[in-house]
Amino acid sequence: MAVVKPFRAVRPAAEVVERVAALPYDVMSSDEAREMVKGNAYSFLHVDKAEIDLEPNIDLYDQRVYEKARDNLYQMIEKGVFLKEEKSCLYIYRQKMGERYQTGVVGCASIDDYMNNLIKKHELTRADKEQDRIKHVDYCDANTGPIFLTYRAQSEIDVMVEEWIERKEPVYNFFSEDDIGHTIWVIDDDKVIEQLVDLFAQVDCLYIADGHHRSASAVRVGQMRRAENTNYHGDEEFNYFLSVIFPDNQLHIMDYNRVVKDLNGLESDEFMEKLSLQFDIELYTGEGPYKPEAQKIFGMLLDGKWHILKAKAGTYDEDDPVKRLDVSILQYNLLGPILGIEDPRTDKRIDFVGGIRGLKELARRVEEGMKVAFSIHPTTIKDLMDIADADQIMPPKSTWFEPKLRSGIFVHQLK
Repeated sequence: MAVVKPFRAVRPAAEVVERVAALPYDVMSSDEAREMVKGNAYSFLHVDKAEIDLEPNIDLYDQRVYEKARDNLYQMIEKGVFLKEEKSCLYIYRQKMGERYQTGVVGCASIDDYMNNLIKKHELTRADKEQDRIKHVDYCDANTGPIFLTYRAQSEIDVMVEEWIERKEPVYNFFSEDDIGHTIWVIDDDKVIEQLVDLFAQVDCLYIADGHHRSASAVRVGQMRRAENTNYHGDEEFNYFLSVIFPDNQLHIMDYNRVVKDLNGLESDEFMEKLSLQFDIELYTGEGPYKPEAQKIFGMLLDGKWHILKAKAGTYDEDDPVKRLDVSILQYNLLGPILGIEDPRTDKRIDFVGGIRGLKELARRVEEGMKVAFSIHPTTIKDLMDIADADQIMPPKSTWFEPKLRSGIFVHQLK
C-alpha cells in the first residue's frame, strides 16, 4: 500500500507565482540560470541554484551555496513572497502541453515506502549529485523540488480528482515561458483528503518517473533527522518528501537521441559493413529527418544521409526488460562493439539530445562537427515499470519526460 500524506505547503502568493515557478535545477547550467533570472528577484532558481547569487567561479558544492539557498528561501517567506497553508491539504497539479494534459496529486510520500521498495526506482544515482541535494535539503530544512512519481491508473482516483476540478476554482492558472500551462487546485476538504489517502493506500506501489537524486537525498535527510531525534513517532514531516503523483496513462516519454564524435577510426564503408551484421539497413528517401515509427527501429544520420536501421532477430534478448530496450540494443550492438563507447556515462565522444529539441537538432550537431547521429523510438512507461518491478536499472539517458514539473510552486518544510 502506498502512503500519500497531506501537508501544509509553503507556496507563492498568487500574484507572483508565475515569476517564482522555475524549471528544475538540473536542466540548465549555472550560467544559463543566471541569464534566466535577470530582472526576476522572485525566481525559485535563487533557492534551487543559489550559486547564481555568488561569484561566478564558486565551487558548486561550497558551503556558502547552501547557506545562500537557505537565506534566499526564508527571506522570501519573511517578505510574503511565500505563504504557508493554514492546514494540511492535498493539491492537484495539471500541466498542459499543446493539446495534451497530465494531472497529478501533490502530497508527501513516505521515506519508509522508499526504503522498503514500495516506491520503485529504475536509475542509479551519482554520489556527488546525491550529496549536493542532501546538503541543500538539510540547510533549507525543506524539500524544495518535487519528486515526479507515477502509478498504474486507478479510475476511482481519476474520478475524485476530476470532480474536485469541476467544483472548485484553481488557486493558480498560468503559462510559463515555454508555453506550458500550469493549473493548481487546493484540496482542503478533510473528507475528500481522507478518501484520496485511502484510495492511494490501495495502490500496490509508486514508481519514480523523474527525480532519483532528489528522492534519495530526501530519504537520507529523513534518516539523519531520525538519528537526531531518537524518540521520533513517524508522523514528523522529515519522514516524508514532496511528490507529484501522476497516473501512468497520462504521462509522455519523449525520445532520447545520441550523437557521436567519430567512427572509432573506421571509414564510413567499413562502419556500414560492420553495422550490417546486426541491423538491416536501408536508405531513407522521405522528407526531413527520420523518426522511428516503432521499437527496434532506429534512424541514423551519416555523411548527410538518413538511414533506417532495423535490429535483426537474435541480436537482443526479448525476455530481458533491460536488454530489449532500444537504447540497450543500440548500446550493445553498435555504440559499444563498433564505436568503442563502452561507458556512455563517462565517454566524452558521445552526447545525448532530448526529444524536446527535435530531430533537427541532431542534424545541427552533425553539421557542427559530430560524425553520426541516431534517432531512437521513445522508451514506454510499461518499459519503465517492468524494469523497476524486476529491480533492474535502466541504461543512462533512457527517458525524457515532458512537460517538466516546476519548482517553487510547493515547498515542504521538514518541521
